[in-house]
Parts: sequence; structure tokens; C-alpha cells
Amino acid sequence: MKTATAQTAHSQRFYVIEIALMVGLALFLLTGGLALQTQDQLAEKVVRLHILANSDTEEDQALKLQVRDVVLERATEILEQSADRQDAEARLRGQLLELERLAAEEIRAEGYDYPVTVELTDTAFPTREYDGFTLPAGTYLALRVVIGAGEGHNWWCVVFPPLCTAASSDVAQTAMAAGLTEDQVGLITEESEGYVLKFKAVELWEGLRARFAD
Repeated sequence: MKTATAQTAHSQRFYVIEIALMVGLALFLLTGGLALQTQDQLAEKVVRLHILANSDTEEDQALKLQVRDVVLERATEILEQSADRQDAEARLRGQLLELERLAAEEIRAEGYDYPVTVELTDTAFPTREYDGFTLPAGTYLALRVVIGAGEGHNWWCVVFPPLCTAASSDVAQTAMAAGLTEDQVGLITEESEGYVLKFKAVELWEGLRARFAD
């Protein structure tokens, strides 16, 4: 009789644990789904900057940073009066050839003959931490600069809103001025409750979405 009672108690405990795990998984997926929706809306309001070096040699990585400085300075000037992401995209598209010319001139000035391309394209990014903010994984419109073979470590940031050049203490204000909501700002500045869990859930959802899209 005691054995049967013990088995019943064990089964009940196992059932409770199983239910708790299922509830936890459901909450995790729900959190991820809501955060993914926030990320999708966030992606509609930002333009990222993506610089790809020719290779991982010390010289090519140094060149990448010099090209970055030139492109970032000019892109910041171009976007200074942008009211929103759509306006920023239009302004950048009108100046892609100029940005490419500036990048090519910098490369030649440093004694290299690498080709360079500058384009605006949707690009998949992992979760990325910056000074004062973090962007969740997802697909974002990016000002993409590819130097030579583009096989070296790359450099990422956000050119609109101008978070690349904003001080960490000004990130929230700069983002709000560009039209980001309080929820979106809370997410990227990690003020949102449970942001680590949300980012992990977004990564899971992004992986599932990419798998079903293939």
C-alpha cells in the first residue's frame, strides 16, 4: 500500500513539473513572439551601418576603420535633417554613388587598389551590443560597405537614428527623437524587464522564421 501511495505521489510530482515546464515554455514563446513583433517594428525605424573588411589582416582591419570614419561622417551629414526611416532611406539612396566614391578615394589614398561597393540592402544581424544600447537579432535595412573580398571581420552600428555618434547617455533621447516608442527604446537600452530573456526568445523565433522561409 505504501509503495502504491509513493508511486502515486511521484507521478503527481512529475505531472506538476511537466505542467510547469510546459507553462514556462509557453510563456517563453509568448514573450519571444511579442518581442519579435517589437523587433519588426523597430527594424522599420532604423538604418544600420555595416562595413566589411577585405580580410582579417591587421592592415585590412585598419583600412576598414578608416573607410568607416569617412562613410560615417558623410552619412551623418546626409541624414542630419531626416525625420524618419523612410526619409533617411531616400536620402541615402540618392547619395550612394557619392559614398562609394568617398570610400574608394580613401582606399586609394592609403595605397590599396581594392574595389568597394556601397548599397542599401536588407541584412540579417545577430543580437549586437553597443555602447549604451543593444539591438535584437533580426533583419534590418543596412548601409552596407564591402571592401575588396569582404571576407574580414565587419563593423556594425546604427546610422539612423545617429546612435553611432550619440553618447551612451543620449541614446534614449536620440532614439525617441527619431520616432522610436518607449517600448522600443526600453528594449534596446535594456531597461525593459526581462530583456535578456526577450532577446533569446527573439533569436529562437528568428531562427524558426528563417527555417520556414527557406
